[in-house]
Amino acid sequence: MTRKKKITLGCLGLLLAGLAVLSYVRWNVWFGNPPEAPYAPQPTPSRVLLTFGNDGALSRNVSWQCDSVLHTSHLELAADDDTAVICIPATGEVFHSRSGKGAFYVARLTHLVDGQCYHYRVVTDGKASPWYRFTAKDAGTDRNFSFLYFGDVQDTIGGIAHREIMKAWQAHPEVDFAVFGGDLTERPTDEYWNETFRDLDTIGQQLPILCATGNHEYLKYPIRQLERRFSLVFSYFLQSMVGKNQVYSLRFGNLQLCLLDSNRELPYLLQQNNWLEQQVKGDGARWNVVVLHHPIYSAKSGSNNLMQRWAFASTLNDYADLVLQGHEHAYARMTRHDEDGRPTTPVYTVSHCSPKQYRIEFDERFDRFGTGTQFYQLIAVRGDTLQMNTFDAATGRLYDRVDIVKGMHDQVRIVDEGKRIPEILRFTPRPGNKKDAAFADRIRDYKRRKGIR
Repeated sequence: MTRKKKITLGCLGLLLAGLAVLSYVRWNVWFGNPPEAPYAPQPTPSRVLLTFGNDGALSRNVSWQCDSVLHTSHLELAADDDTAVICIPATGEVFHSRSGKGAFYVARLTHLVDGQCYHYRVVTDGKASPWYRFTAKDAGTDRNFSFLYFGDVQDTIGGIAHREIMKAWQAHPEVDFAVFGGDLTERPTDEYWNETFRDLDTIGQQLPILCATGNHEYLKYPIRQLERRFSLVFSYFLQSMVGKNQVYSLRFGNLQLCLLDSNRELPYLLQQNNWLEQQVKGDGARWNVVVLHHPIYSAKSGSNNLMQRWAFASTLNDYADLVLQGHEHAYARMTRHDEDGRPTTPVYTVSHCSPKQYRIEFDERFDRFGTGTQFYQLIAVRGDTLQMNTFDAATGRLYDRVDIVKGMHDQVRIVDEGKRIPEILRFTPRPGNKKDAAFADRIRDYKRRKGIR
């Protein structure tokens, strides 16, 4: 054997040994799924959720769970000004998870009347849920409207997410719907799903809910797997999927809202980008808002999420006005600039409403950051302006605001009102933790750079 071959084989051996050590250390992070405890579903209708449907802004889906075998089920619907009750048949499916099974149902409501208030309840095998209430709304092309956005929730068992979500809704009762950016549930187990429905209690039966997929909804295998349970809960995906991609598009007034499934391998991301191009090019909406879990431009590391950036960045930069993201458990907002250095669309926002907090970098591409608290967004469309307001979920105070103004011929002007609001950069390093100490140093450097006291 020649000396060159020995060196080559030695390098290859070292590489394989390094990969083996890395796989051993990171195996649980990459492929470990926490066990799901055995469970039995409720014998009466529970986990009722109102979402948009698949037939425009005046369609709704209602999903629920009851028992572990299928029974005849329906939804009863009555308008406020009418005593007649309409019975809408439901379709059902039994889902087998890793440690149990449950029967899931969905009723699809179409041809609702704009502005009409409705009462409804769901019935399975003669057993009925309480009555709930919602108002059907369609913004048309000229009505002002708004919605709430929440990044990662990922609540602990018995956590505070329900309180924070309810505070946001109570502060903005005028909103038309709510959107979640993935990682709504901590892990795909019945126990955490129960916590998720506790978080959504009251708001989830009265206000249409949309949710994109996040990595915590997936089971971790060499090829990631999303449980069908997710689509049975957020039942609009049952009819909107493209191949195996959980994508969804809603036209609400003059806004096109697209949900992407970013926790996928590259071939799937490219399929989604083809779908996204069709949605944002061909619909004629004035505003394009895209929701995906993984940030196109990471606040944690410039090398993160390269596949997502490679797949989507060009389409988003060409057509999107606002991109709402999560995953990184901090707040970061970045405004794209054109070739002349002028701020333009899209505005990229990373946000979360979770008790978990992550360490981030302070890349100069971003306009501002927030750490040490939870956030949510109020997105409002008023005439020629799409406004993104970010609030501190704990205090309810305005934390950031950007106005995207479209003038004649859709010329864009970005008005950054947030630069007048002090940034929140809270962090207490753990004694002896080198990563915490380095993060505290980065915060000090960033404050010094921006003149923050």
